[in-house]
Amino acid sequence: MSRSSTMNASRRAFLQRASALSVAGVAAPWALNLAALAEASAATASDYKAIVCVFLYGGNDYANTVVPYDASSYNAYYNLRPKLALARDGLTATLLNPASAPADSSGVLRQYALAPQLSPLLPLFDAGKMGVLLNVGPLIQPTTKQQYLAKSVPLPPKLFSHNDQQSIWQSSAPEGAVSGWGGRIGDLFEAGNGNATFTCVNVSGNAVYLAGRSAVQYQVSSSGPVSFDALQKPLFGSTAASSALQAMLTQPRAHLLEQEYARLTKRSIDANATLSTALAGAPAINTAFPASNSLGDQLKMVARMIAASGAVGAKRQVFFVSLGGFDTHDGLSTVHPGLLGGVANALSAFYAATVELGVADKVTTFTASDFGRTLTVNTDGSDHGWGSMHFVLGGAVKGRSFYGMPPLVANNGADDVGQGRLLPTTSVDQYAATLGGWLGVSDSALLALLPNLANYNASARRLGFL
Repeated sequence: MSRSSTMNASRRAFLQRASALSVAGVAAPWALNLAALAEASAATASDYKAIVCVFLYGGNDYANTVVPYDASSYNAYYNLRPKLALARDGLTATLLNPASAPADSSGVLRQYALAPQLSPLLPLFDAGKMGVLLNVGPLIQPTTKQQYLAKSVPLPPKLFSHNDQQSIWQSSAPEGAVSGWGGRIGDLFEAGNGNATFTCVNVSGNAVYLAGRSAVQYQVSSSGPVSFDALQKPLFGSTAASSALQAMLTQPRAHLLEQEYARLTKRSIDANATLSTALAGAPAINTAFPASNSLGDQLKMVARMIAASGAVGAKRQVFFVSLGGFDTHDGLSTVHPGLLGGVANALSAFYAATVELGVADKVTTFTASDFGRTLTVNTDGSDHGWGSMHFVLGGAVKGRSFYGMPPLVANNGADDVGQGRLLPTTSVDQYAATLGGWLGVSDSALLALLPNLANYNASARRLGFL
């Protein structure tokens, strides 16, 4: 298909969706306004870009992930968790050497090391392909500890709750949210994709992060699209029976709910056939992914879909993968290292695959989690926290750098609200705005899809890692 034909098809698709949205009720003006803000860039985009969210369910322990290394910070860290602190001499091999050392709020330069199990990520950091974000978490607006204690500013609802904080990270609203910021980004770009179905892709089940106002997340397994055996193979040995079953499932219905069910069923059948064909014709990926690694399996599927993106006409894609097990109230010293090792091996292989495919600078991967955890510990673990440390990696990342303010290592210190629960100094909205802006979302559209972003000065809305 020629570029002009693709653009015309994209415009027709947008008009069709706009017509459908015109009767969609109160959500329609919101969705149409967002679509109008980005339609020009979405319809004419000739390059490919994707973001990949790696969600660590349960709340990752930040202190044993990105470990304080300078002498005073390490000593404070060790004194607060002597039985669970990682040995300082074991961190020398994974010491992070940024282009410039980060300074805390008092101007003191700080050092960090990766947990030893994250060593596969060190070459990416050193090569400038990975950045570390310090103390990120949900906020309504910039908040000081004094404001938090006085309750003089709005705070994210239901802090320290798994379900709600997962939802707030993914959608800016507690459990029950109807759309996520990944899906809302998808709303803007699906009209510019040859097949809107593959705009928002979930390889780990279902997540509000990819729910849009018009975009619908496409779920795929780590081995490929879920097959419809009764339709793709002769049913009871009869192709006629298979055809009859498909016609029965997808034929128009008079009842509204039945018609919607038939439409979604047809969408699934068509998407299955389209993606299966595209994957079969895509370039093979020779990069070795780690065995027995569920996150690696998911990311390999993402890599395969990126390889097939041209065949399905995708110009902008938003992916979601995940790994559970990070709710380490106990077993932190035994469970957490294995989890981190799995994450590091999977992320390293995925980046190598994007290099192999020639799209390393077109794909940005980032981590997220329910919350960080407490710096203080119980017998063998840590409790629910707030702010945390995260990674962003890809060929377009301005890596070998820290982004955000190093927190003071303390219990009930200047940067935490007790037990070493970090009060975030960087918000999820700023994190999301940086990623969305890189994809091509305009400043005005970012303000519409990220409800708290307007509470930040314009110069602070993006973090600069892209």
